[in-house]
Amino acid sequence: MLVRRLARPLLAAVFIKGGIDTLLNPEPRVGMIAPKVAQAQDAVGDKLPAQAPTEPEQLVKIDAGVKIGAGVLLALGKFPRLASLLLAGSIIPTTVTAHPFWEAKDPAERSAQQTHFLKNLGLLGGLILAAVDTEGKPSLGWRARRASRKLAKKTEELTGHSSDVGSDVAEWAEGARSAAGTTAATVRDGVDVAIGKFVA
Repeated sequence: MLVRRLARPLLAAVFIKGGIDTLLNPEPRVGMIAPKVAQAQDAVGDKLPAQAPTEPEQLVKIDAGVKIGAGVLLALGKFPRLASLLLAGSIIPTTVTAHPFWEAKDPAERSAQQTHFLKNLGLLGGLILAAVDTEGKPSLGWRARRASRKLAKKTEELTGHSSDVGSDVAEWAEGARSAAGTTAATVRDGVDVAIGKFVA
């Protein structure tokens, strides 16, 4: 669809540009996040794995790489939902560390930081929409509900029970799907148990 081909690069552009700028000149961002990283390390202590990056410069470069890589993928329409999720995960710490308007004393600076903070929230909203965009394909939840209805109907045909039993099985399968989290495999297992219950 033409709208997606236009909207995705527009949404990705700010992340690609920001990531490139950060890689070319990381020092200002390193200085900005260093105190926050120190606070996080004090809070977490030695619970982080040894392989986890903890150096502010390394974290800034990783974040810039994510913004560039995921931004390019989103702009090209390659793995757009995954790319949007990565960018959403990247923009949250960036917004909190770069635009803490609540800490600003000067009213003009506070207002400017608040504007940037809200702008980033708007970008986050756009990324959330892009992350849930299935491009017209059925969602996982819809496919799981459809599978549970089909299985319930097949169960009714196989057991020869009345439609009331079939609807009981469908209702039970729907409850199992909701409780277990919309995976078709879980619904299938639940219907198998229901079949054993009604056939026995």
